[in-house]
Amino acid sequence: MSFLTPAKRINKLGSAKSGVHHFVGQRVSAIALAISMPVFVIALAFSGAPDPAASRAFFGSAWGAILTLITMTATLYHMRLGLQVVVEDYIHSSGTRIFLLVANTLMTYGLWLAGAYALIRLAVTG
Repeated sequence: MSFLTPAKRINKLGSAKSGVHHFVGQRVSAIALAISMPVFVIALAFSGAPDPAASRAFFGSAWGAILTLITMTATLYHMRLGLQVVVEDYIHSSGTRIFLLVANTLMTYGLWLAGAYALIRLAVTG
């Protein structure tokens, strides 16, 4: 029994084989955010965050840096996947779509590198 519609059987149009990976990635990053974001916010709240010295100490500590890196990575990955879906669904011009997808990826990597660099600087300088 085939689950393809008659038009798909005639035109040999089936799955593009990429949707499941994207779907699972969004769900995994959402679960990671559901766990890491409250832990990050609570840890930051109890660190004395409005005080610059306490903030530097939190982000410079191993626990604070790792928690921040995990939360930042999950957030940026989830953002990239979500914006990719929006661009693929609503931008119909091929050139504009490719430009926006590349820009989305480069901006995400750039933001991650900037955040990781800032955490390393805080960890090294104390």
